[in-house]
Amino acid sequence: MLTLDDFDFDLPGELIAQHPTNERTGSRLLQLTDGALHDRRFGDLAELIEAGDLLVFNDTRVIRARLLGRKDSGGQIEVLIERIVDARSALAQIRASKSPKPGSRIVLEETIPLIVRGRSGQQDEFFELELAGAGNLWDLIDRYGRLPLPPYINHAAGRDDEARYQTVFARQPGAVAAPTAGLHFDEALLAKLSAGGVDIAWLTLHVGAGTFQPVRVQQLTEHRMHAERFEIPPATIAAIARTRARGGRVVAVGTTSLRALEAAAQHGELQPGPAETDIFITPGYEFRVVDRLVTNFHLPKSTLLMLVSAFAGIDTIRGAYRHAISQRYRFFSYGDAMLLTREPGSAPTTS
Repeated sequence: MLTLDDFDFDLPGELIAQHPTNERTGSRLLQLTDGALHDRRFGDLAELIEAGDLLVFNDTRVIRARLLGRKDSGGQIEVLIERIVDARSALAQIRASKSPKPGSRIVLEETIPLIVRGRSGQQDEFFELELAGAGNLWDLIDRYGRLPLPPYINHAAGRDDEARYQTVFARQPGAVAAPTAGLHFDEALLAKLSAGGVDIAWLTLHVGAGTFQPVRVQQLTEHRMHAERFEIPPATIAAIARTRARGGRVVAVGTTSLRALEAAAQHGELQPGPAETDIFITPGYEFRVVDRLVTNFHLPKSTLLMLVSAFAGIDTIRGAYRHAISQRYRFFSYGDAMLLTREPGSAPTTS
């Protein structure tokens, strides 16, 4: 039985990318195919995806989810919005010397008054917040909030991050972390892929702050994933059906796209529309939709490392990560990418 330690590895700190490459397509790409490793540039992707294949992108947009403030007692707090529920309420993580109590008041950025209504989540990790003054939370957070960079990036978000920690196709606001595989694409690469006969489709999965929460149990069967909202439009379902009919492959851009597609097919045929998922993909999972995956390198002991190990095979991923470290690839959100092919024997079962 697999445990958390099976997904651990030693990563030199200097390989954690702190800034993006000068150009989006300037990162490196490690291609895994038929057990072989190929060192490439990300711009080579247009030659590696075949005409008739389908790329599925996540068009979520990162919101300015990090805010500083104070409690009525004067204590300083840091808030990371997990989800804007509606114009007047949100779920958030709060860092403070003492957690605010239900019924208490906080003020963010000296402008946004909120009432703490309670706690929620599997381990009460989120605070339920309600706007106590005039306005709309979407507008207020966009105006006064700060871009939330991942905890392993050691600088505050600057002007470059405002541009580069969003995909060029980000349209639907709601994420608190970027779908990082999509950060490597620019308009020129998208146009080249389309000109080469590759189809493109879209879905939306709003990445939550829980994506950075560590797995705290040794036995993977005891871990419970955080829930994330997603929506797959009917046009994407139709595009996948057309791809299957002509013998093409479905290529998920990022683990978020893969999780949404696989979650939507858990009960048989792919279902369009909005939904939530807490799907936890580990080795042994039977993939139903995705044939290939574009993804970044993931943290040790993370659920995303477990997902890619399920997709390409544990030994394959272990070998690829050893190679990436030895060849000085850059890791995590601003790092380099991989192109993975689904492990043989786990063929998609639905269209």
